Amino acid sequence: MKVFPSLWFEKDVEAAVACYVSLVPNSRIERTMRMPADSPSGPAGSVIIVEFTLAGTHFQAMQAGPLDPFNHAVSFVIACDTQEELDRIWDGLLEGGQAERCGWLRDRWGVAWQIVPSRLEALMQSSDQAAGKRVAEAMLKMVKFDIAALGRAGRGE
Repeated sequence: MKVFPSLWFEKDVEAAVACYVSLVPNSRIERTMRMPADSPSGPAGSVIIVEFTLAGTHFQAMQAGPLDPFNHAVSFVIACDTQEELDRIWDGLLEGGQAERCGWLRDRWGVAWQIVPSRLEALMQSSDQAAGKRVAEAMLKMVKFDIAALGRAGRGE
């Protein structure tokens, strides 16, 4: 048995998946298929299904015309070890999209992402409750995360 996310795109599924796999290490497109029969979404060949691996996790994406837009009910979290990695992925996904608070962004296809420091949870869950509170308060003021600033907040600097 397998469980994996499947994303419904109105258009540009191949461009979206190519963007994702180019930004996230250990990612690749596995295969691209076109529906060989007419469907409620269009004639044969118009529905495209792309299977891909993103950071080692299997995904499927389908281009089948308008249905329900992406929303915040489902987002994908990318935990980054370095500021350089966080900046690169943030900038790549943000191109043509929209930045939001607390490390969230919507890419140009409307998919919601959270680009976070790998150590954010440890900083916020510190045994020093005051330090965790300072980190949380600093985080809530940020759009794109600044790992060094979060560390300084935790240390009370």
